[in-house]
Amino acid sequence: MNTASESTIPFTTGADAPRYLTHEIPGIGGTLKARPQDFLVEEIPLYNPAGEGEHIFLFVEKRELTTLQLRDALSRHFKVKRNAIGHAGLKDKHAITRQVISIHTPGKTPEDFPSFIHDRASVLWADLHTNKLQRGHLKGNRFSIKVRDVDPLAVRSAKQSLDLLAKHGTPNRIGEQRFGFLMNNHLVGRAMILGDAQSAIDLILSPTLGAPKGSVDARQAYADGRYRDGFALMPKVFKIERNLLRALSNEHPPAKALRAIDPTAAGFFISAFQSAVFNHVLNARIEAKTMDTLIEGDLAFVMKNRSCFTITGEELERDGSTLSDRVNSFELSPSGPMWGTTMARASGKIDELELQTLAHAGISPANFETCEASGGYPMIGGDRRPVRIPVIDPEVEGGSDEYGAYVRCAFELPRGAFATTVMDEVMKCSSAGV
Repeated sequence: MNTASESTIPFTTGADAPRYLTHEIPGIGGTLKARPQDFLVEEIPLYNPAGEGEHIFLFVEKRELTTLQLRDALSRHFKVKRNAIGHAGLKDKHAITRQVISIHTPGKTPEDFPSFIHDRASVLWADLHTNKLQRGHLKGNRFSIKVRDVDPLAVRSAKQSLDLLAKHGTPNRIGEQRFGFLMNNHLVGRAMILGDAQSAIDLILSPTLGAPKGSVDARQAYADGRYRDGFALMPKVFKIERNLLRALSNEHPPAKALRAIDPTAAGFFISAFQSAVFNHVLNARIEAKTMDTLIEGDLAFVMKNRSCFTITGEELERDGSTLSDRVNSFELSPSGPMWGTTMARASGKIDELELQTLAHAGISPANFETCEASGGYPMIGGDRRPVRIPVIDPEVEGGSDEYGAYVRCAFELPRGAFATTVMDEVMKCSSAGV
């Protein structure tokens, strides 16, 4: 068995630590997510349900449950296929989160079904709408986060950091959760793009430090070639791993076995690789102090409608002051690459930087085209992503409750942004290497 070695693959954990925009302000340290109620997330819908239509819209509060686990529970309750269920985004498992879920049930209303009962989820409201909720159909999220193991007086530094981020924007770094509990989702995605199914499977299933205790015996069984034993030993919560082990135990070749992964999960691996490349480009722009500056060759990201346009030297000379005002008001932002076959390319030195970063990961644009032509994976198309995002209406307070002292930070972020990246700028204790 060819186990992939992190020492030979770029973009491994620790390869490129985050560059802080707030580096001159002391971090407050502390601990995030000491308990689920310390991390509250509420989705801000892009639109309200119409009150009629074929889709039931539910506003659901969940605790210690992934969005995909919630989807599966709703699929069983409403007796529909998983693809009949829509959601605007994936919400953190280790938190209390609220989000809208849609279920396609033609000719039926919420009253036609029994109440949804789940020990880690509850429905706050139900309504009807005319279309399925699609990925990205949200305005943003409001967060309320308590940092534990911290001096409440550190609230001063927390406020300084959040005020600076509110003024200039926070680096739109893609957070640790995108890279999985083994911090190697991006390496799995890289192997998928290269068509190296064996390496992708090895990265998912091989014994490794930091693997959840419940999966250790199953991983060793995989390493020994005992795939059927590995399937029996792998806890049911690890669906990706179990699907792979089932396929391997049925003597499917690696490429066919890899296709046993749920398409949404497969797309998440691809997205993790795209995210790792983006984070490296972002770090380079922070170091160059161009995160909130449009320069020649940039693709300016229009925050309102998520479109992009090229910045030319002539435009900078003619409208530089106006462009700066639009950047300062968060109407525009420089963008970075989420590489794929349909991604708009920057030009000049910006394109050179982005190509160099992709090459450092051992990938070329042609690899995406080959992957897509072979059947591809979800999310291979690519996109542009703003390199910074606004931190809206920040609040900070220090205090204590029955669990001890805390510093609470609250703010709103637009869709696609991670609260943990904001808190990393405040706390400065991340070990993320992506």
